[in-house]
Order: sequence, then C-alpha cells, then structure tokens
Amino acid sequence: MAQRAPGAAESTVDAAEVERFSRLAADWWNPRGPMAPLHKFNPTRLAYVRDQAAMHFQRDTKRLDCLKGLRILDIGCGAGLLSEPLARIGADVVGADPAVANIEAAKMHAVEAGVTVDYRATTAEALADAGERFDIVLAMEVVEHVSDVNLFMRRCAEMVKPGGLMITATLNRTLKAFALAIIGAEYVLRWLPRGTHQWDKFVKPDELEAALEAGGLRRIGESGVIYNPLADKWQLSSDMDVNYMITAERPA
Repeated sequence: MAQRAPGAAESTVDAAEVERFSRLAADWWNPRGPMAPLHKFNPTRLAYVRDQAAMHFQRDTKRLDCLKGLRILDIGCGAGLLSEPLARIGADVVGADPAVANIEAAKMHAVEAGVTVDYRATTAEALADAGERFDIVLAMEVVEHVSDVNLFMRRCAEMVKPGGLMITATLNRTLKAFALAIIGAEYVLRWLPRGTHQWDKFVKPDELEAALEAGGLRRIGESGVIYNPLADKWQLSSDMDVNYMITAERPA
C-alpha cells in the first residue's frame, strides 16, 4: 500500500484499506488471530523469496546468513511478518507501511525478538522520491489493496537497482479466486475478516507483467501457491488461478 506524502502530486493510497489493516495492528503477530492465514502462508513466501534471491545473487541457502549484504524493501510490510525472518537470514531490511499502528507494532515486536529492521511509516512514493534503491523490492499481498496498480508498480520498480529483483505476490482475478479467496476464506471458513479482499482489485498475471515491463523490469520467474488441506500448509504449485508470485529483474 502507499499513502500520499505531504505535497505529493500522486498517490496509490487507498485510505479505507490503510484503516482496515490499522485496526488489526495489535493482532498481527497472533498466529491464532485474524492474521492466522498469513502466518501459515509466511514460510512458503519466505522460502520463495530466499530461493529466488539466492539463485539470482549466487548465494548458498544452507548458510544462516545467506542474504547478508542484500538491501531489501518490504513495502506494505504490516507488522513485519516477512521483514523479521528476512533480517534473521542476513538481509538489510527496510519495512515500510503507511499505517503508523502497524509500524509501531512491528518495531515493538522486533525489539522483543532482538531483530534489527529499519521500519518506517512511509510510502512507496515517498521512498522513490527520496532516491532510495534496493537489491530486492518486495510487494507481497499488497497490490490488491492499492488504488492504482500501474502507478504503484512503476514507483516500486524505480527503486530496484540495476541487476536487482522485484518479487510480487497477489491474487488472480478469476472466478476460482472469488470462490476460494473471498467466499471460502472470508464467509465459509472465516479464515479472514469479511471485506479483507475485493475481487475487482485482484490482478491477472499478464496485467502484473505488463506493469512490471512498464517499469523497466522483465519477468524471470513465477509460481502459483495453493493450500494443501491434508498437510494443512501452503505450497508452491503450477496452478496460478488464485494465489501467485512473480519475480522480475532490472537488467544490469
């Protein structure tokens, strides 16, 4: 998500979405709370980011500090569920979110956990305007909550260094996604609070790829993510009909 900075000419903020997630700030780190599905999803997306980064930057995933020296932006970081574990494996992480309550919760948890993350209550626009640059920019479960996907992706892409990566995770705009991610997850299983997602804001992979290309990036990897009810966990899959992740690079 992104929020209008004072004096900014353009913004991708959706104020209602910022307010919605601000109300959940105190419960972000509760694995049995409203963010329980994200806690279950987190190991899969963390492994994907780690493996994509390790492959691209020629790192050994067996090393506990395999991402050491890489500067990563986790935009729309919430209370830091992904930022913290990335910092634990060596990355220099900036966690950014427009919701001040989320950033305060993130800072408090990081102190308690003894993890160093540079958390900032700010936006993609403000960071890009300040000339910030990163080896990896992450937009995980955030593009479906912004007001202008193309603008958001362009501003995020600006911050990817030459030879760097951008990794995005979002939901596909399909009837299957409507059935599973909204009707199933929000109304039947009640995994998520009702109203968490709006189907018309889901993004098709070709739309996301076009936005990445407009920002000077090219897709180099993709994967679907599905829930395995027998194992009670999320896993990578060739099925991109609902959840999916895309990796793009800026040519060196």
